Amino acid sequence: MPFTLPTLPYAFGALEPTIDAQTMEIHSQKHHGAYVANANKALEGTRWADQSPEAVIKALGEIPDDKRTAVRNNAGGHVNHSLFWTVMAPGDGGGGVEPSGALSDAIKDSFSTVQQFKEQFTAAAMGRFGSGWAWLIYHPGEKKLIIASTANQDNPLMGKAVAGCEGVPILGLDVWEHAYYLKYQNRRAEYVAAWWGVVNWGVVGQLYAKAR
Repeated sequence: MPFTLPTLPYAFGALEPTIDAQTMEIHSQKHHGAYVANANKALEGTRWADQSPEAVIKALGEIPDDKRTAVRNNAGGHVNHSLFWTVMAPGDGGGGVEPSGALSDAIKDSFSTVQQFKEQFTAAAMGRFGSGWAWLIYHPGEKKLIIASTANQDNPLMGKAVAGCEGVPILGLDVWEHAYYLKYQNRRAEYVAAWWGVVNWGVVGQLYAKAR
């Protein structure tokens, strides 16, 4: 069936003051909504139209040339944002607590400390020129967590040949300007620093367990 726009797990203003209600509404309904509509249009009438968005972006190499860019950008945008909304939460909903359990152990195994992980992830977010994402990825082959960033709406599920990295994303940060410009203008560093306060580590831990 066609892709559908997911319902946010919280109200538009639930992540204030980190993310303002207007940005959340425009971002989730207009930007994400456009990715869903454009992906469905590109896939209409193809054998991928009834597949999951994750399956579609994993199969980009099989998509016809005349549709591949539209699918890459828009199905990628749909997958990326669908993850993004779930890995955030207001403070009373689990946002901002520190990672725990198996996820905490894995972060420490890969990055020594949670603080060093945050510093490296922040560097990936800040180092992405223009629009894109920073990711925490579980790499099945290496059986460890890695940090990477991708341009535009690329996703690690697309594979190294496309996205420049590969694995299962369990945490993603949108650093397109439309994700933060109304509140932070050009101050990406301020946005990234504030964002740690709304990360839903409970959900990230669940995604890690599933990825393993």
